[in-house]
Amino acid sequence: MKQLHEDRAVPIPLDGILDLHQFRPAEVNDLVREYLRACRAAGVLRVRIIHGKGKGVLRRRVHTILRHETAVRAFGLAQDRSSWGATWVDLYPADVIPPAKAAPDVENAVSKPPFWYRMLQSIFLKK
Repeated sequence: MKQLHEDRAVPIPLDGILDLHQFRPAEVNDLVREYLRACRAAGVLRVRIIHGKGKGVLRRRVHTILRHETAVRAFGLAQDRSSWGATWVDLYPADVIPPAKAAPDVENAVSKPPFWYRMLQSIFLKK
């Protein structure tokens, strides 16, 4: 019987398409980063990441990774029939030094609780 998730490295082709359906959620962060680095080094600058539609948890995780990855020039949801089930990514060429991504200003960020939370507070805590 074949074990689905073995603890050995599985080679992934650098064809610009990364299907995340076959990986565990814990593997996604490192996998996406390493795949993008390998594609950029191989000259594959247009990448498609298939994360599936579902509830959007994996899509949001992938987009968070892409927002912080300096080699990413741009990304967005696919415009074909897969729509929100896949994300396209444009990478900077390997010979181009990408601009630094600005870190979010945490000290000056004023974040108020979401509307539903404030509404529940007003109902139950009479605030």
